[in-house]
Formats: sequence, C-alpha cells, structure tokens
Amino acid sequence: MSITADSVKELREQTGAGMMDCKKALTEAQGNFDKALDILRQKGLAMASKKALRDASEGIIGSYMHMGKIGVLVEVNCETDFVAKTDEFQEFVKDIAMHIAASNPSYVKREEISPEVIEKEKEIYAAQVTGKPAQVVEKIVEGKLEKFYSDTCLVDQIFVKDPEQKKKIKDLVVEKIAKLGENIIIKRFVRFQLGEKVG
Repeated sequence: MSITADSVKELREQTGAGMMDCKKALTEAQGNFDKALDILRQKGLAMASKKALRDASEGIIGSYMHMGKIGVLVEVNCETDFVAKTDEFQEFVKDIAMHIAASNPSYVKREEISPEVIEKEKEIYAAQVTGKPAQVVEKIVEGKLEKFYSDTCLVDQIFVKDPEQKKKIKDLVVEKIAKLGENIIIKRFVRFQLGEKVG
C-alpha cells in the first residue's frame, strides 16, 4: 500500500513525532492510520519512561483564576527553556492549574504523604470493616487507600477535561513527555479559596 505525503503530514500533526518516524509507522501499519497512531504512541511511551529519569530544571509557573474565588499557582518543570516557551507546554500547564482549581488535591503525588497520615487512614478503614477475615480486611483497606490517593493526589486524579473520564494526570504527563521529547515534572502547587480557614 502506498504511503501518501498527506497521511504522513496528518500523523505528524497529531503526534508531534518526526517525519521519518511517521513514515516508518505508516509503513509498519501497511498504511492503516489508526494502527500507525498506536505504533507511535507505544514507541513514545517507551521513550517517555526513559526520559523521566532526566533532570528537569526549566519550565514555568502557571496560574488559573476561577471567578475571583479560587486561585492556583503551579510549577511545572521541563528540560529546556525552548520547550517551556512552546504553546503546547504552556497550554498543558494551564490545564493542570485549572484541574487543581476544580479537583482540589492535597498533594502532587502519593510519595509526599507522610507515613503517619497513611497509617491513620488504614486504621480508619480497618475499623469500618467488621466480621471479615484478616486477608479480606487487608484487600478492602488497600482498595480504600487507592481511592484516598485518587481523591488527594494530583497525579492519581482523573483529568477533569478528559471526555471519557479515564485519563489520569500522570497519563497526561507521560503523553506530553512522549510528544515534546523532554522530561516533565509537576513540582508543586498552591491553591487559594476565598474565605477558607488558614492553619
């Protein structure tokens, strides 16, 4: 099957992958556009996991205001000033800030939660389950802990703008790493809500 310049161009626009990578993917997929898209995504995700180990000290601090009642500042890092200045990266940071305003996470990732907080949560969940064998209680507690992470940790939350409500923030980060070709880290955020008690 012949690979047209138009299909290569379209694939490149959708994925941000290089021209030769798009041509190879289309050839491998025998001209099937959707299959080529999957091939590039798999390669991109594999590359993204390698890039996640690289240092990221550039980036931007993004902000979002919601009707003058909720304000968010978020620091998102990448590897170069060049990527930090791209519309795609800036749009991504804005989306993250807007998500934080809407979802009100307490932490960026679960590793930031103190062991004391996790133990306290486990105790509460275990106390809620009565009359079940220990291994069943353990499984229920694990499930409730995962729910706690998805409620309180930014990267474990479902992205508010995902129409299918399946994509987590960490999936979005991996996609951007694959597309922009640099490591990306959501470093920290602060969320203000008018009238909230402080301390």
